Amino acid sequence: MTGTALPVRRTLFVATILTGSFLLFLVQPMVARMALPRLGGAPNVWNSAMLVYQALLLAGYGYAHWLGHLPLRRQAAIHIGLLLAAVLTLPITLASLPPPAPGWEALWVPLLLGLTIGPVFLLVSAQAPLMQRWFAAHDGAGEPWALYAASNLGSFAGLIAYPLLAEPMLRLRQQSVGWSLGYSLLIVLIVLAARARWQATPAIAQEADSAPAAPVPAKRILQWLALSAIPSGLMLSTTTHLTTDIFAMPLLWVIPLGLYLLSFVAAFSDRRGAAKAISVVAPLVVLIAGGVAMSSRNAVTMVPVFESVVLLFAVAVSLHARMYELRPAPAQLTLFYFVMSAGGALGGLFTALIAPLLFDWVWEHPLLVGAAAIMLPLPRALDWRRLPGLDPVMAKAGAFALVCLAIFLSVDLAGADPLAAGNMRMWLAAALVLTGMLLIPWRWAWLAVCAMLMLAQGGIDTIVTSLHHARSRSYFGIYTVREYGLPGQRVRTLAHGTTLHGEQSLEPGRSREPMTYYGPGSGAAIALTAAPAFYGQHARIGIVGLGTGTLACFHQSGEDWRFFEIDPTVLSFSRRGTFTFVRNCAPDAKVTIGDARINLAHMPKGSLDVLAVDAFSSDAIPLHLLTDEAVGVYFDALNPRGLLLVHISNRFIELEPVLAAVAKKRGLALAKRDDNPADRTYLTPSTWVALSRDPAMIAALGKARPDAPWGELMPPAPQVWSDDHASILPFIRWHYLLRRP
Repeated sequence: MTGTALPVRRTLFVATILTGSFLLFLVQPMVARMALPRLGGAPNVWNSAMLVYQALLLAGYGYAHWLGHLPLRRQAAIHIGLLLAAVLTLPITLASLPPPAPGWEALWVPLLLGLTIGPVFLLVSAQAPLMQRWFAAHDGAGEPWALYAASNLGSFAGLIAYPLLAEPMLRLRQQSVGWSLGYSLLIVLIVLAARARWQATPAIAQEADSAPAAPVPAKRILQWLALSAIPSGLMLSTTTHLTTDIFAMPLLWVIPLGLYLLSFVAAFSDRRGAAKAISVVAPLVVLIAGGVAMSSRNAVTMVPVFESVVLLFAVAVSLHARMYELRPAPAQLTLFYFVMSAGGALGGLFTALIAPLLFDWVWEHPLLVGAAAIMLPLPRALDWRRLPGLDPVMAKAGAFALVCLAIFLSVDLAGADPLAAGNMRMWLAAALVLTGMLLIPWRWAWLAVCAMLMLAQGGIDTIVTSLHHARSRSYFGIYTVREYGLPGQRVRTLAHGTTLHGEQSLEPGRSREPMTYYGPGSGAAIALTAAPAFYGQHARIGIVGLGTGTLACFHQSGEDWRFFEIDPTVLSFSRRGTFTFVRNCAPDAKVTIGDARINLAHMPKGSLDVLAVDAFSSDAIPLHLLTDEAVGVYFDALNPRGLLLVHISNRFIELEPVLAAVAKKRGLALAKRDDNPADRTYLTPSTWVALSRDPAMIAALGKARPDAPWGELMPPAPQVWSDDHASILPFIRWHYLLRRP
């Protein structure tokens, strides 16, 4: 029976591809959520996870490419057999792997995730190119490329479904079982797809028999690699740039990844109108939004976030559409997708592993924006050199004049005060963008204007900060040390991403003075000052999160102090004397490097009297440090009358109901201290929550400073955060996004 004697069954193949892609992007955040108690909440953890997924996707596409060379029936038998064998790895559970040694997290995270979901992810990822090849086996099916758009639509649906539906509504065990049921459905659909093509004589095979496909030139393969690597890397660099230096909003990583997936929907659609329209405006978007790619200034509005994600979408659609235009014949479909996947993995490798080792800041972001500008197709419709009667010499003279104007505008833009001359900067930037658009006929000149905009709009400051060696970068984030103030009021600050993590006075006699969130009226100051009265001269104090080491200033003679810090880079600030709080105030304090929750779990029970948890990374929530199980670890380490202090100051998340719910379940007494210092020159408002098994300790804490009262918390959340079930979605302060902070 020939292919034309069979129905095409496009709907079946679309459903199969949608289901597989949905499962792929549902399992990614699900496994990351499972691993959270062992990984922590650093933004680069997500980039490492994405690198694993891209590597597995590459392996899956390579497997599909190899399988595509076999007869269709053998393809089906092998693929279905392997899918059934992979059922033995379900339901998905986290692989058993010892904790990483400090500094090896970048390799340990991919290994953990790869061992956990490697087999099923590889096989499910293969179904998109494989089903397109099976679909094209019918000589009446037409070109299969639009099915890849359906694949990314399914991926987008899975990505959005997890934070909005799966995580808030289901426990991890239920999520894993539900995913296993979806996997079973996928096997059924693949069996039906194989049955629909079982008797077909593949159109691809017929084409190959009549005229063997010419090998793809190496230049074309390199083009595919570049056109796929740049958007992939830019997607991850946009996520890092936004969450590090612009706007550390919860769940922000969903937006770049979602738009990246949707770019394939537009670029690979049979209807080319959207892709062409976006490609036409992409150069303008690169000038406007790419012009701030080197800015490391914290945003006060959502405008930079909007610019960054629009830039990513426009670039991704344009480059993916160009790649689509360079697609091969269907006979080499799996090779095309394999190379495209390899490019995606290369982009992820550069952004997630290589860039953090090479750069002290997110320099990969402007570099990738520049690479995108080089590869971007520039619209020929804007080439005014083609105007009738225009002399080529005059056109070149006009271009030279425009370049001179661009240099003049960029110098003025760089020198304009961002606060005093906000409107002037806007007009100068607009004039420079317009000049750049007029220079589109000369790509080199257009690229030069892109660079001028980057340098003038924050790029010079970012470069100067790096040249002064003020930044340090590790797997857990980017730290910036700066000095501010007038003579007699100089301070040194430490920022982790967009969030101030402490400061120290540089003036003689004030270097031991607690500042920022740790002033004399803060909850931590009150509790630590009262520790000898509560627990005696030899009180045992634990601090989760070192930062600048400010809390060491509350160390008193005879006390036994221990800091728990996950990042050796943070410890280096104290050891080399950048911040001297620990050296001057608690030189005998011990510092344990590694995840605090894991290290506390290994401590003898009742070995601490006070434990202060102050471990946020930028504004990211270390969710695994606030679950019911985590609080259980803390109180195992505390004596029966011990005090737990939790710093919950945060711009985006309301954490009071979370802690109140845990306290209610465990029968703990608790109170909060909102500190709003009148003089905010060196002090910052803060909120600390104190918890104890002994209500008398909370009462005594309230009496320690009558002028600094403690209060009640908000009502507890309906559900307790646990390692198995937690969602930040109900606790996001959405109103913050609508106003200036």
